[in-house]
This record gives sequence, structure tokens and C-alpha cells, in this order.
Amino acid sequence: MSVKNFEDLEVWKSSRELTKQIYEITKGKLFSKDFVLIDQIRRSSISTMSNIAEGFERGGNKEFIQFLYIAKGSCGEVRSQLYVAIDQKYITEQQHVELLSLSKMISTKLSNFIQALKTSKFKGNKYKQL
Repeated sequence: MSVKNFEDLEVWKSSRELTKQIYEITKGKLFSKDFVLIDQIRRSSISTMSNIAEGFERGGNKEFIQFLYIAKGSCGEVRSQLYVAIDQKYITEQQHVELLSLSKMISTKLSNFIQALKTSKFKGNKYKQL
């Protein structure tokens, strides 16, 4: 399959799903009162998917790699904030395990993608010969 848009990337699709689930859990009764954590965890999840998209749209592998590293960092923030959520009993153990698993899978995909781009001879669409 050829990737023409960031929406075609499996790692972006997974990041979108993570963001969707983060929004769902932060609507919970107990969670909904912690405005600071809600804002932070939502921003981190949005940042993950947005940096994948922005990097892709830049058109060059070097820039894309830079944005993928930022996305990976944001995904790590989500994981850290999930520990706050479980410690405060805002989410169930099952939600915690599922969301940690999804975020770890995204981090792994990002690492693998970064390595693939670093070794690729293709430098990006903006460097294609016209």
C-alpha cells in the first residue's frame, strides 16, 4: 500500500484511537473535576497525532523524523499521566492496562518508523525530481 496522506499511516490511526479513548475516560464523573489533568492528558494525546501529521506534511524525512520524536515524547507524557489517573482512581485498572498497552504500542511503532526513515534512501516528497 502506498502512503499518500498522513491518514494512511497506521501509527496515526492508532494515535487517533488513543485520543478518542482519552477523551472518553476524561468525561468520567471523578476525572471530570480534575481540569488540570484533563487538559494535560488531552493535549498530550492530541500532540501525538498532530505531530505525526505535521511531520508528514513537511515533505522531508529529516523534518518528519524530528516531529515523530516529538510525537513519541507526547505519547510518553500520556503514559505518565495515566499513572496519575489510576493513582487518583479516576480510571479502572482495566482502562489503565488497555490505554498503557495502546500507548506503548504507538511508541514502538514510532520508534520503528523513525529507524526506517533514517535508513531510507527516499528523502521525502519535496526532494523528488520534477
